[in-house]
Amino acid sequence: MNKKLYLSDTDKKLAGVCGGIAEFFEIDSTIIRLLWIAFSLVYGSGIIAYIIFALVMPHKPNY
Repeated sequence: MNKKLYLSDTDKKLAGVCGGIAEFFEIDSTIIRLLWIAFSLVYGSGIIAYIIFALVMPHKPNY
């Protein structure tokens, strides 16, 4: 079965990007969120990357 990256419908704070990435890699979403915050503070492009991911990542199909 092929794994695909989707926005999370259940584990989301804003758009479900971090929750979707955590589901894809099967790890805790808090770790992804902390890494994303650190990336945003150090490099400053994390917010822009989050917006791009929120627009590009599809929602999980309901079937």
